Amino acid sequence: MDAAKLNELKKFIQLCKSSPSILDDPSLSFFRDYLQSLGAKIPSSADTAADSKSSYVVEESDEELADAGVKINIEEEEEEDEIIESDIELEGDTVEPDNEPPQKMGDPSVEVTDDNRDASHSAKAKAMDAISEGKFEEAIENLTQAILLNPTSAIMYGTRASVYIKMKKPNAAIRDANAALEINPDSAKGYKSRGIARAMLGQWEDAAKDLHMASKLDYDEEIKNWLKKVEPNAHRIEEHRRKYDRLHKEREDRKIERERRRRRAQAQAEYEKAKKQEQSSSSRKPGGMPGGFPGGMPGGFPGGMPGGMPGGMPGGMPGGMPGGMPGGMPGGMPGGMPGNVDFSKILSDPELMAAFSDPEVMAALQDVMKNPANLAKHQANPKVAPVIAKMMSKFAGPK
Repeated sequence: MDAAKLNELKKFIQLCKSSPSILDDPSLSFFRDYLQSLGAKIPSSADTAADSKSSYVVEESDEELADAGVKINIEEEEEEDEIIESDIELEGDTVEPDNEPPQKMGDPSVEVTDDNRDASHSAKAKAMDAISEGKFEEAIENLTQAILLNPTSAIMYGTRASVYIKMKKPNAAIRDANAALEINPDSAKGYKSRGIARAMLGQWEDAAKDLHMASKLDYDEEIKNWLKKVEPNAHRIEEHRRKYDRLHKEREDRKIERERRRRRAQAQAEYEKAKKQEQSSSSRKPGGMPGGFPGGMPGGFPGGMPGGMPGGMPGGMPGGMPGGMPGGMPGGMPGGMPGNVDFSKILSDPELMAAFSDPEVMAALQDVMKNPANLAKHQANPKVAPVIAKMMSKFAGPK
C-alpha cells in the first residue's frame, strides 16, 4: 500500500475523530453509509455541537486558572515588597505645642507718628527690665503695647518672640517671627527665634534652615549651640527620607514592570485563545475540494473505497460507471472506468479543481455519477462537457 496515500487516510480519519460533523456533508454520504453498514455509530450534529461546546468551556477554565495564577503571583510579590519604615533615632528634648489663643498683633496699615514711636521705645525698655528680672508675663504685656504703638517694627516682634521662647511657647514665637520677617525679610532675630521655636517642636529640618540663615545675617554663640543640637537630627531625617524615597521608587518601578508583564501575558493569552478558536473553526469547516474532503486528498483513498472508485471524487463515485458511458466521450473514450485510476492526476489539475468549485459543474457530475445515462443531457452544456471530457482523458491512463 502506498505510504503517502496511507498517511492521507490517517489524517482524514483523525480529522473525522476531532470533527465528526464533517460526515454530515452530503458529498460524504457514501462513506457515512459504509461506516454505518459496518455497525459504526455516527454522532448527530447536536452531539458534536455539545462536545465542541464542552471542550470550549474546558479551555476557558484552563485559561481562567492561568490568569488566576498570574494574579496570585503578582499579589505575592506586592506583599514581599511592602515597605515598613524604621524609626529614626533622634536626640534632644522637645516641648508640647502651645494651644493658647493667638497674641495681639499690630495693624500694619496704621500711620506711626513720632509720639507713637517714642512711646513704643519706652514700652520696650520696660519690657527689657522685666525680662532681666525674669518677669516674662510683664515683658509680654509691655512688648504687646510697643507693637500696637509701632506695628511696623520687626525688632519689636522679634523681641517678643524671644520672650515666648523663654516661656516655652514655640507656636506664639513662630507667629511673631513670621510677622517680623514679613516686615523685614533680612531680620536675623526673626530667623533665629523661628529656628529655635521649630527646634523646640521637633521640626529639625526647618529649624536647621532658619538657624543657618540667621547665622549668615548675624552669627552668635546661641545660634551655634542650637545648630549643634539641630543638625545631627536634620541629617538623620534627610538620610532616612532619601533611603525610603529610593525604596519606594524601586517598588513603584517593580510595580510598573509587573503590570507591563501582566499586560503582555494577557495579550499573549488572548492571541493564543484566538488562534485556538481559529484552528478549531477551521477544523470544523471542511476545505479543499467543494463537496469533498477537507484540504483535498491528493491521490484519493489508497486501494479505493470499498464498493466504489479508488480515490474518492467529490460527491463520491460509487463503483465505477457500469456499462460504460453511452457512445463514449467525444474523442472516442471507451465505456466504463478502469479500476486503477490515479486520482492524483485529477486533483493536481488546476483546471479541474477550478471547475469543481462551480456548483453547476458539480451538480452535473454528481448527476452523471448517479446515472451514466444522464450524460447525454449535459453534453450540450459548454461548462460541463469539457470537464467530463478532461476527466475521461485522465481515466484513459497512459496508452
